Amino acid sequence: MLEEILASQQAGYPILTVLIFLPILAATIVWRLSDDGLIKKMGLGTTGLVFLLSLQLYFSFVPGTAAIQFSQNNTWIAPLGIQYHLGVDGISVFFVILTALLAFLILLYSLDEVNQKLRTYVMCILSLEGIVIGIFSSLDLVLFFFFWEIMLIPSYFLIKVWGSGQKEYAAFKYIVYNLASSVLMLVAIAILYLNHHDYAVIHDLYPTYSSDLIKLLSVPLDLEKQVWVFILLFFGFAVKTPMVPFHTWLPDVLFSGPVAASVVLAGIKLGTYGFLRFSLPLAPEASQMFVPLMMVLGLIGILYGSVIALMQSDLKRMMAYSSIGHLGFVVVGLFALNFRGLQGSLIQMLHLGITTAGLFFIIGFIMNRKLPTEIKRLGGLARPLPVLATVTLIVALASIGLPGTSGFIGEFLILLGAFEVYWLYAAIGVIGIILGAAYMLWMYEQAIFGKMEEAKAKGLKDFNFREWVVGGVLVILIFWVGIYPAPFLNVMNSSIEGLIQRLQQGAVSPMTVHSITPDQPLATVETQQEF
Repeated sequence: MLEEILASQQAGYPILTVLIFLPILAATIVWRLSDDGLIKKMGLGTTGLVFLLSLQLYFSFVPGTAAIQFSQNNTWIAPLGIQYHLGVDGISVFFVILTALLAFLILLYSLDEVNQKLRTYVMCILSLEGIVIGIFSSLDLVLFFFFWEIMLIPSYFLIKVWGSGQKEYAAFKYIVYNLASSVLMLVAIAILYLNHHDYAVIHDLYPTYSSDLIKLLSVPLDLEKQVWVFILLFFGFAVKTPMVPFHTWLPDVLFSGPVAASVVLAGIKLGTYGFLRFSLPLAPEASQMFVPLMMVLGLIGILYGSVIALMQSDLKRMMAYSSIGHLGFVVVGLFALNFRGLQGSLIQMLHLGITTAGLFFIIGFIMNRKLPTEIKRLGGLARPLPVLATVTLIVALASIGLPGTSGFIGEFLILLGAFEVYWLYAAIGVIGIILGAAYMLWMYEQAIFGKMEEAKAKGLKDFNFREWVVGGVLVILIFWVGIYPAPFLNVMNSSIEGLIQRLQQGAVSPMTVHSITPDQPLATVETQQEF
């Protein structure tokens, strides 16, 4: 049984539409501006406002229910049964807030450092923010696919224009990998779309065609179709994650792309979110069939990413392979298909959004001081830059899962979930934690301590105000999630329980969909529609 709480009742206005299109509208206004100061104010003001508005999602969220909240459902393309259907639940709400926060921090960090095409840069960040929020909010698969694809446009220009080194090659590789995998996703959507039509015709239901996730979940899907849907969706989400062996675009993009692109592509976990939102509920029996394969791929990612990171001499490449290793943990937790594993994966995805973004911001701080990113050439940053050294230490310790930081909670829950499935999965995962500690502590020793040339140390200034804000926000979040994760877990738990119930029941019987109307109290639900 699925419920929806309307945005008009919770927020009083279509909040998700505002969060999506406010930055996109601001991007079109920026296009008409020529004054750099006004462009900066417009960018910072818009992202700041979007973040403040996004906090309403948390403060108005109704815990203890798996209902879709802040829902808005309007007809988009009626003849094809395509809806403009937005909503969030405990699985997606924090990703919307995280996206809004990171967009604000990106512009706060980078506006004074962009020395070419400032207007276009701000337009790319603003449009990318709205599009990514659209991805996390979409409940119609065609609408989701629309946002998923157009995200490539601002991302491509960020890499190609503001990157360095082999930026053209990295941008091209990013586009090719993601476009090729998206075609297969579209085939999966078509299978679900036609399956709904066949069922609706037999049972005399209207509309016969639909790509709405809630309606697709209400229609039985046989095992053969589930297998095809899972496999086809897998390629799209595995490339975006990225999972080994579909990962090779990420190191090139993170090495050659600007910090802004790195924060978005490595910090915001769109691929693993796709598995959680679509693959598991739409193909529950097939998901269970593929558990051994997905566990093996996740563990390979952990070991491969960690070992290759340990071999890197450049900070950017180390962080790229570190991200691949950490995402292996998320995959293991997701496909444990139990409460602790899914809970740990969600927390870990939020944690990586904080720490991976933090590590790339730190790399940006180093590059802004005209310092190299080669680890051994940095040595001795602690003396001239003590605040940077302290923030780096906190983020690094969180990255390796030190108790009291955000990294510990996610990894602990994931290992618990994996142990419930098969103890060997958890044992191999622990090896990844050990390797992660090895490369992260080695990096810190080499880059922060040691001896620095006097000439290089002269003129180095520690954090300015903007860097204090960026670093301070990330450090607060690291300790908040690590010490007191209850506010996050309380919001997530009911949606995770609903997903577990779906995995247990399977996709073999129709479901009833409910909606709460504006004139009803939240506790009162009446049947609106049955399929």
